[in-house]
Amino acid sequence: MTARDTHDEEPRETPPAPGSLLLDDQLCFALYAASRAVTARYRPLLEELELTYPQYLVMLVLWDRDGSTVSELGKALQLESSTLSPLLKRLEAAGLLRRERRPDDERSVALHLTEAGTALRERAAAVPTAMGDAMGLTAEEDATAKRLLRLLTAHVTQDG
Repeated sequence: MTARDTHDEEPRETPPAPGSLLLDDQLCFALYAASRAVTARYRPLLEELELTYPQYLVMLVLWDRDGSTVSELGKALQLESSTLSPLLKRLEAAGLLRRERRPDDERSVALHLTEAGTALRERAAAVPTAMGDAMGLTAEEDATAKRLLRLLTAHVTQDG
């Protein structure tokens, strides 16, 4: 049996031994495998919208908070502006958003959806349901998974 085969098995009932170097005992591998699987499952849904997964995340924020600044977007997505800039340029070139310097602060850039960007929201409305079905979690499991992942993120990003 390979490491690839073991991720399809039921989770073990006992915790791994401290310091275990078995692949399946590593939380990081479970996170990595889940992230890759989920992102791959998004791909065909997002191709229909002509978006990449990172572009979809940007659009999710803007559909909720049109007019956000690049700084606010970076904070929401936990991304640096150097990572966001190419995403925003592509979305702007696709006609989905426009970037505007804020009149009250020339250093700050606000992001506004275009008509096409706003209209895309309707086409994207089926994506969360399709992904929820694909994940096969109950509402309680979904909430627990998000809570645990947010807790994990908070712990590993703490200073010190």
